[in-house]
Amino acid sequence: MTGAGMTGPGGTGRDGAGSGGLDSSSADSGGTDPALRRGRVALALSFGVQGVAFALLVTRIPALQDQYGISDGLLPAFLAAVPILAGVGSVLTEKVVTRVRPGTVLRWAQPLVLLALLGAGAGREMWQVAVALGVFGLAVGALDASMNMLGVSLQRAYGRSIMLGFHAAFSLGGIVGASLAWAGARWELSLFVSYLPVVAVLLPAALVGSRWYTEGKEKGKGNAPEPGSGGTGGAGGALSFKLLLPLCLVMCFAYIGDSTVSNWSAKYLQDVLGSSEQLATVPYNVYMVTTLLGRAVGDLGVRRFGAVAVVRAGSLLAAGGFAVVAVAPGAWVGMAGFTLLGLGLCVIVPQTFAAAGRLFPGNSDAAVARLNIFNYVGFLVGSPLVGVLGDAWSYRGAMLVPMVLVLVTLVYARSFAAEGARYGGGHERPRTADVG
Repeated sequence: MTGAGMTGPGGTGRDGAGSGGLDSSSADSGGTDPALRRGRVALALSFGVQGVAFALLVTRIPALQDQYGISDGLLPAFLAAVPILAGVGSVLTEKVVTRVRPGTVLRWAQPLVLLALLGAGAGREMWQVAVALGVFGLAVGALDASMNMLGVSLQRAYGRSIMLGFHAAFSLGGIVGASLAWAGARWELSLFVSYLPVVAVLLPAALVGSRWYTEGKEKGKGNAPEPGSGGTGGAGGALSFKLLLPLCLVMCFAYIGDSTVSNWSAKYLQDVLGSSEQLATVPYNVYMVTTLLGRAVGDLGVRRFGAVAVVRAGSLLAAGGFAVVAVAPGAWVGMAGFTLLGLGLCVIVPQTFAAAGRLFPGNSDAAVARLNIFNYVGFLVGSPLVGVLGDAWSYRGAMLVPMVLVLVTLVYARSFAAEGARYGGGHERPRTADVG
């Protein structure tokens, strides 16, 4: 859920493309302004903390079920409530940021997520876990939306792609969180004992880091398109859902693919490809590592080739990964398919958020908040979709459905390139140095 889970308005390049609301001096400030550098590091820390917290929750769901005596029939309702409430939190954030800065929302949402996680591990009664997961869901929606709002704003100030780096921090946090969860399960620690030291470290770190959250420009100035920006969001960046819809569909399809891997990779490897139980745990870890690697270098690809080319390549890689998984004769070939999936899917979600920021430079906060809802729609649809198709047809055939959906992204690839606000392929500003 982020998620997490970008490109941003480009600058005045050699072809004279517009800046998306910034002149060249403001782009250069991304390399020299200490406030922007601190803001970038602080936001990366926030993404990383969220990755840890989310992984600690989702990887210990069986332990939560045992601790609270949640039946198999009731568990899906609890699991569905979190992304539904997260969508509500994202909608509320859109309203709140018209009055306060996204950084203020993020400053208070992140501690709520961590405390809700701790609360989920501390209770014993059903109502306690219901309240904890409810707060977690609402706070995660606000957190995801506000983090990506800040990311889009910072990317605008830098004048080049930096958003994949933020999502790489989330992936790294997810790997750390999953490892901590494995250690807690291995040593048979209670959820409260497992969560307490993590929250005790991350909560003050997040609060200290929140002091340096920053946006590219003053609220109401940095988000407004200037003459020649070429923004396609309408006068003043007015939000049009018709223009945003292609990106919403791409976001949904990407998360259907992602949830397929997170929820079905182990079962698929063990039940369909005949792997051992131990080997069946490997694909998701491989997927997370390749996601981290892809995002760590993805910004360089956007700067060199442009967002459209990167999204197209990611879609083809992800579709190829699903195809390999569907026809794999054995476990090792299946794992190769999940590796391709990680490298392909990892670039799509952050690029989609940033494309929304480019498309509506005068209303990027609202665009990000609305787009973020489709993160949770994809998460909700993906797991039951594969399960129903697998039971009714075959799990090999079920893998072809997210493959086709990911390929649909190719149809909407041009939505990732707003005229006058592009990077890569000869559109990046000269004299821009990477920092942070």
